[in-house]
Amino acid sequence: MTAQIRRLIGVSSIILIFSLTPAWASDDKAAIASAHPLATLAGFEILGQGGNAFDAAVAVSAALAVVEPAGSGLGGGGFWLLHRERDGFETMIDGREKAPSAADKNMYLDEQGEVIAGLSRNGVLAAGIPGMPAALVHLAENYGSLPLRQLLQPAIRYAQLGFSIGERHRKLLAFRFNELSKDAEAASVLLPDGKIPALGSILRQPDLAKTLMRLAENGREGFYGGEVAEKLLSTVRQGGGIWRQQDLEQYRVIERQPLRGQYHGVSITSAAPPSSGGIVMLQALNILSAYPLSGLDEIGRKHLIAEAMRRAYHDRAMYLGDADFVEIPVERLLSQDYAAGLRRSIRQDRAMPSAWLAGEMTANPGGRHTTHFSIIDSEGNRVAATLSINFPFGAAVMAEGTGVLLNDEMDDFVSKAGSMNGYGLVGGVANAIEPGKRMLSSMSPTFLEDDQRVAVLGTPGGSRIISMVLLAVLDFAEGRGPDSWVNVPRFHHQYLPDVIQYEKGGLTDDETSGLSALGHQLKEVRYRYGNMQAVQQHKQTGELSAASDPRGEGLALIR
Repeated sequence: MTAQIRRLIGVSSIILIFSLTPAWASDDKAAIASAHPLATLAGFEILGQGGNAFDAAVAVSAALAVVEPAGSGLGGGGFWLLHRERDGFETMIDGREKAPSAADKNMYLDEQGEVIAGLSRNGVLAAGIPGMPAALVHLAENYGSLPLRQLLQPAIRYAQLGFSIGERHRKLLAFRFNELSKDAEAASVLLPDGKIPALGSILRQPDLAKTLMRLAENGREGFYGGEVAEKLLSTVRQGGGIWRQQDLEQYRVIERQPLRGQYHGVSITSAAPPSSGGIVMLQALNILSAYPLSGLDEIGRKHLIAEAMRRAYHDRAMYLGDADFVEIPVERLLSQDYAAGLRRSIRQDRAMPSAWLAGEMTANPGGRHTTHFSIIDSEGNRVAATLSINFPFGAAVMAEGTGVLLNDEMDDFVSKAGSMNGYGLVGGVANAIEPGKRMLSSMSPTFLEDDQRVAVLGTPGGSRIISMVLLAVLDFAEGRGPDSWVNVPRFHHQYLPDVIQYEKGGLTDDETSGLSALGHQLKEVRYRYGNMQAVQQHKQTGELSAASDPRGEGLALIR
């Protein structure tokens, strides 16, 4: 066991993990990459007990809700992309949050019709109805082989016994310190003595452990009914929120058909609406498919990729939302003819201003967090899951007595056509707030396959998720493996603001000069962003490889 894992968990929990996982010594091979070592270990613990990839996905999801509370949680939601090897069945489990039944399209506007800053981002009014607990129950009951109470044991143990916090956790606490400090319940758990805890401090969450135990024993009723539901509703009402009991009772997971596409011999399977990830990524790849990217210099290559991103993100703003509420022209957006038309507007010697595209809006950059994990088990079953509570620590409100941090996913709706959300994304009426509607997301859990390999990948990163996965797909198409995908230098264009954002060190000086000469505006982000988790398997040999983004504190493991 590595020193990193020993640092993250106490001796008692180490003994428990190893005593419960004798099958780790077997010849069966599986790969898991997640954003936290303890979540990866939780997945292998369940595999060691005879579970499959879908069982492990429940365990990893629940563990991340405990050990990475900035990125996901029982108060949030996510998308789980599944592949069942025995019959090739694939589906997307949509556990995205929903707007409360009392929500209104103008709920974040003042009397003059202007957006009230921060109202959709901080506090109980920012919270959608959580989907994570229902999704874990659905996944276990319909695809797993072990009982839910068994699958949640690692997460319960981490919450009870505690774990050692890392530097990433502390940095995200600092980012949300002011808002977390305003909520007595959240501050009592996450900011003891009103301060950011020291590196290596033990975070214990006994109330969250109790909530997980209720979920384990009673299924969805353990969260959406009974004592937990009462406490959730009480906290929301006391804070001026609009949740109702019927909102919790009526929440349902939806299974959706994933989106599929091709790029230079690579088959891509990705998330469907209410994720924008699959459509935007596939549209950009369709545009790029006619260019010999590998034969271009880096400036020319990045110019074309940025121009493809610009056009795909423009269509995101114009057309995308919850397909259960709005008609999305998916067939047109993903057609090769449509891509050819967009391609005709691209010049290789000059950038096109975003203002020249129809439907100009205004926005500013921003945003950050979520989480992702990837699994391939010994039978070839695969799971790619991206989970979120939106901003780090969600709405910065913890429901009293539950340990559950509420999400602030309502910020992913369009509060006013053309206004920006916390990630600098803009949108129109397709993503306007409606009761019971699921807000548009950028989460992009993805499968890749060519003649020799299959791969599972995804990342957090707000509006930049899609561009990060896009760059990884292009890297896969060049024949490279997971270590390369997670290390690709990252740059991004999202239509508005009309700028190429790039991570610290993401472009060389020559590239910035060359792109500027083509007419691009550029802005270096002060930090390296994203936290990609990726696994791969060779079809002929069965050989597995896995990688966890060096920008994070995750663990990729093969056993």
